[in-house]
Amino acid sequence: MDSSRLLILFIVPVLLDLLAPAGAVVCTSTSEFCWRCSNIGTYEDGGNYQKNLDALLSSFSSNNQTNSGFYNSSMGQDADRVNAIALCRGDVSLNDCHTCVSQSSPFLLMNCSNQNEAIVWAERCMVRYSSKLIFGIQEDEPFQFVPGPFNATDPQKFDLVLNLLLDYLTEKAASGDSLKKFAAGNTITQGSTTNQAIYALVQCTPDLDKQNCSDCLKGAISKIPDCCGGRSGGRVLEPSCNLRFEAYSFYEANVDSLVTLPSVKGKKSTISKAVIIIISVVGVVFVAMILKGTLISLRVRRRWKKQKLENDNLEDISLEESLQYDFETIKSATDDFSDANKLGQGGFGAVYKGRLPNGRYIAVKRLSKNSKQGEREFKTEVTLVARLQHRNLVRLRGFCFKAGERILIYEYVPNTSLNHFIFDPVNRGHLDWETRYKIIGGISRGLLYLHEDSRLRIIHRDLKPSNILLDEDMNPKIADFGMAQLFTMDQTQGDTKTIVGTYGYMAPEYAIHGRFSVKSDVFSFGVLVLEILSGRKITSFRSSENDEDLLTYAWRNWKEDTVSNITDPVLATGLGTKIMRCIHIGLLCVQENVASRPTMASIVSMLNSHSVTLSLPSRPAYYLHNSEKDTTEGTKSYEPKNSADLSINDDNITEPYPR
Repeated sequence: MDSSRLLILFIVPVLLDLLAPAGAVVCTSTSEFCWRCSNIGTYEDGGNYQKNLDALLSSFSSNNQTNSGFYNSSMGQDADRVNAIALCRGDVSLNDCHTCVSQSSPFLLMNCSNQNEAIVWAERCMVRYSSKLIFGIQEDEPFQFVPGPFNATDPQKFDLVLNLLLDYLTEKAASGDSLKKFAAGNTITQGSTTNQAIYALVQCTPDLDKQNCSDCLKGAISKIPDCCGGRSGGRVLEPSCNLRFEAYSFYEANVDSLVTLPSVKGKKSTISKAVIIIISVVGVVFVAMILKGTLISLRVRRRWKKQKLENDNLEDISLEESLQYDFETIKSATDDFSDANKLGQGGFGAVYKGRLPNGRYIAVKRLSKNSKQGEREFKTEVTLVARLQHRNLVRLRGFCFKAGERILIYEYVPNTSLNHFIFDPVNRGHLDWETRYKIIGGISRGLLYLHEDSRLRIIHRDLKPSNILLDEDMNPKIADFGMAQLFTMDQTQGDTKTIVGTYGYMAPEYAIHGRFSVKSDVFSFGVLVLEILSGRKITSFRSSENDEDLLTYAWRNWKEDTVSNITDPVLATGLGTKIMRCIHIGLLCVQENVASRPTMASIVSMLNSHSVTLSLPSRPAYYLHNSEKDTTEGTKSYEPKNSADLSINDDNITEPYPR
């Protein structure tokens, strides 16, 4: 490499970095490299973090074990653990990939020296590392625009065709496998005077699932007007995905394909005709309404409500028909519900492992005939769970409702439930700190989706270890929505006279007064966090001499700075600060005062950023020392004594067996 090249790659970027605002994305003058140094923390020169980082990035550029162009790995323990990803453009050769990574890695280390997190985008690859978990997580920030230098010949037509092309490529890339999620292709814009070619590619890190990859790319496409509107070329760069388009071929020919898109002209003409027809009809209807007055208005409104109700019912029927399985198919898949295929038993019935004729494994939940979960609860799970799409929620494959049988078919999750691991003296050894932290983070993101990001606000109401399933990579999936309660987005609280759920995981306002909200799930999440970190059940202290439950025991030891008494003995030492923060978050979730508990959005921020300041928690809600008074806290003691204290539907208290 000559001296001028060295100056451009290493010296000039340092000057640009010094002039840029802190935390901003910086690019070289030719945008050959764009990078960002995060401010989440620093490491010491010559320390273990730096040694792990150097070794990890070096292994990427010399790794000959894969030709997919995707590398993700971790190295080190505790505060010295480094997580890193390298992603090469899907069309480049293995040698070109290694060259790009070997050039980008030292560039990144030089320009982001001593930073615990950084990312660099080169033309043919991306390299990033962090002390935080970054695998399988869709991240849209930081992002960078790289607009091309030239305008399109016909900008309006160009942008319209470009969006159609990118939508097509997005679907193709998102359907890729765990080694590559990449698509490239070209098409032609047919202008009034000249035609212009468009070449484009899109790519995700392959550790994303199909939905997250699609969401990431669609978000990047939506940023094009801010980046490159009217331009004939441009790039949108994000940590989890990227896209590029040009008026010329810029990728290898072996990945190119001509994409035939719908006629834009015909589409526009159809829309114009439709608009004319709609305007005409609306005009006639408007005149008729004026002539007929209030009577016509009321009739139209009544008819509209009826039609809307019919449409909603048709939507449910359409969904149910598409998911319905024949009973004989399910019976055959489970070998007539044999005990050998039985995965677990709950209050509503048994769960079996099955295999469909196409080879797909499924989990079959067969509701017991004497179960009080009726058609309402059954329909809740079918219509609700089928519409939920999130990597941390179990996916409903279908159902069967025939001859007195009520059966739900879910995706098969091979590692059964968290309950099977966390409380088992042997299996708990498989749950190291990183795995437990990943499980906590996944549950928090799944709940955030239910509370804030799904079509309706959903309160789970039965969050516990046996309802957290673990896939082959130990990613958590929230399951069992039979007790879930739907809220509209502007609704914050509900009341019920029938309490359903499991003792110990119920928030006190729900167990005592039947009042539930998103903060009820937050309370259950806090209990889960403390169980995951301690390896002990919420009720494990009931027979102890101190007569403490897990919440009180954790709060007392946190207050006395004796966290080692709380944490599971199988966890490695030296994790005090990280575990202390997670226990702190768990204790904030189980406070008696509903308003004092954080939201799931706040919890996700607390888990992902150590710069977020945590408030001091008050004593947990379930405090069993009725004789002891703490005037500084002023909390009440809630401990159900007998059936008169609570109105519980016994059949709805599910047993904590693994699925």
